[in-house]
Amino acid sequence: MKMNQQCLFSIPLVIILLYCTNIAAQSPASAPAAQGPAASSPPSPPAISTTPAASPAQPSSIPPPTNVTKILEKSGHFSIFIRLLRSTQEENHFLTVLNNSNNGLTIFAPTDGAFSGLKSGTLNSLTDEQKSELVKFHVIPSFLSISQFQTVTNPVGTEAGNGGRVALNFTTSPTSVSISTGLTNTSISGTVYTDNQLAIYRVDKVLLPADIFSSGKAPAPAPAVAAAAAKGPAAEKNDPKMKEPPSTATPVVSTTTASTSAAAVSLVKSNVVITTGIAIVAAAFRL
Repeated sequence: MKMNQQCLFSIPLVIILLYCTNIAAQSPASAPAAQGPAASSPPSPPAISTTPAASPAQPSSIPPPTNVTKILEKSGHFSIFIRLLRSTQEENHFLTVLNNSNNGLTIFAPTDGAFSGLKSGTLNSLTDEQKSELVKFHVIPSFLSISQFQTVTNPVGTEAGNGGRVALNFTTSPTSVSISTGLTNTSISGTVYTDNQLAIYRVDKVLLPADIFSSGKAPAPAPAVAAAAAKGPAAEKNDPKMKEPPSTATPVVSTTTASTSAAAVSLVKSNVVITTGIAIVAAAFRL
């Protein structure tokens, strides 16, 4: 009986010991004591920035406009044509067209050797307007690849206009593209540059438009004649510069007229003699 009572008393004691041991195992270990004044708290983690990082620069999707003169300068042998493009301001016009149009351009660029084949002083004799037209005559206002020349309809208009005097005619073969202006016959001798918008082809002769270089083109009137025409017929009579000097030439008498007059006088004289003779014979018979 006494043994049973001791067992019953020891069971709760074991349970209490197990419970205390479990609690001690679950509680966190106490922090170690500071090791003197040199001890410090652990470093704090680095702060995380909430500002988004700048994204790398993206390349522009719009390509820069094509510069015709820079392409020709890089290729070489086109210095005279480049000077014409700049002096006539046509380089700016072409830059605007390429930047604002989807049609593109086709340019036939004459080499320096092509210009040396012209007569001396040809370019200097042209007005600024004619130089501009000459440059435009070398440009078609649309992009043409080499293969597309086989399907064009002649005559092909240029930047100078669509008339026959400012248009080009093309004939093709499997290996060449020939160009005719009516005054110049040549062919494309090479490709300087091409993409889907601009084509620049090399030509070894300057394309001469009939609108400027045709021999039948009337020259400009002299200043004095033009001024008189502007003033009218009355002003021309009063203008001493427009009056013709009096003629000093000796009048010429037609020999045919003189001979005819002499024959008529001779005939009259003959008639008078005959009439006089008849009158004398008639008077004698009366006597």
